[in-house]
This record gives sequence, structure tokens and C-alpha cells, in this order.
Amino acid sequence: MKAIALLEVQAMVAAITGLDAMVKAADVKLIHVEKRLGGRLVTIVVEGEVSAVQAALAAGAAAAAEVGNVKGCEVIARPHPDVMKFLTTG
Repeated sequence: MKAIALLEVQAMVAAITGLDAMVKAADVKLIHVEKRLGGRLVTIVVEGEVSAVQAALAAGAAAAAEVGNVKGCEVIARPHPDVMKFLTTG
């Protein structure tokens, strides 16, 4: 079953640290990065199997919290196709 994980952090360094931990922890693929406020708020989205994105999100949130502020994180199992269109535009 496919799923996505969203990790929103304050600051680009925390985002990169979190993403590095996510892709090293599990078989997930980066599908979207959203930068707001000049990179001061960054959302990373990865996809993979439910168990993989859960493991990746746990690792990413923990790593990002060591160097910055985690603002939010969530796993969405079986995201609706319209959600995926929103994330993969451009």
C-alpha cells in the first residue's frame, strides 16, 4: 500500500538533515519540497510503502529536531489522486 509522509520544519538546515535521515532509514522517494518564507519554513514529502514512510518520518523528525524546530509531521496512507496531483505539479 502506498503512502506519503510530510515533514514540516523551520529552517533549511533542519529540512536537509531530516530528509537525509528519512532516505537513509527506509525505502522512500522524495516527491516534493515546499519552501515558504524564504526557506524559513520547509515541507518535505516522501512516498513509499506505509511501513517505510512511517519509519522514515520517525527518523526524519528526530534528526530535524536535533538541529531545528519540527512544526508538523504526518503519514497519509493511500492518498487520494487529487492530493498527488497537488504534490507533483510542475
